[in-house]
Amino acid sequence: MIFGSRAKTTLPTAENALAGRSTRPFHLDGTHTVLRTPIEGPWPDGTEVLYVAMGCFWGAERIFWRQPGVVTTAAGYMGGLTPNPTYEETCTGLTGHAETVLVAYDPAQTSPELLLKEFWENHDPTQGNRQGNDIGTAYRSAIYWTTADQQRAAEATRDAFQKVLSDNGFGTITTELRSAQDAGTFYYAEDYHQQYLDKNPGGYCNHGPNGMTCPVGLVKQDQLPSQESVLRVNDSGSGSAGSYGTGS
Repeated sequence: MIFGSRAKTTLPTAENALAGRSTRPFHLDGTHTVLRTPIEGPWPDGTEVLYVAMGCFWGAERIFWRQPGVVTTAAGYMGGLTPNPTYEETCTGLTGHAETVLVAYDPAQTSPELLLKEFWENHDPTQGNRQGNDIGTAYRSAIYWTTADQQRAAEATRDAFQKVLSDNGFGTITTELRSAQDAGTFYYAEDYHQQYLDKNPGGYCNHGPNGMTCPVGLVKQDQLPSQESVLRVNDSGSGSAGSYGTGS
């Protein structure tokens, strides 16, 4: 078994991944607190789903629920091995999952390119298994597509944004790109994570414009707290799991 910081920055194998469980270990309300749509469906005919991971899912989810044409969003865990994981398990690095946002959208009103423009411009996709002070494989950058158009958009926007980064002296994109079928099941996160920044308007968020346009410097994140430290501080006080977070 791998423990500590190495576990958090090394993807587990089938042999050392946490076992998980056959059913979800918590209740979900199921209704998006901002959009008032079901986060698990059913959605209107023609709705398409894209999954993105860009560090802490709290801020990432808010970016996408604000986009025109988005039907619903949800926070969850994806890309790993452990079935029906909890947040605490995912933070160990032993599930292999990334904190991921489900984006269900109407392709008649928006496009994968427009959604992925928000993805690239609102985090640092060159940091590997971290985003600012959120460190571990759970905070890696990833795109999991469900359609051929999404795959084409993911690959084309990555290549275009890499040129922008390179032209401005930044590193190589480490974003994981693969199909949702290959990445595996999207497991919904606990209810208090869903639309977290609507429930906690002053809550922790390390996302914002990175100065680059998909098609210039990346956001300085070294002084930000981490998601886990925010939860620890609030959990040690008067907050409950359902009211975590008053962060920066």
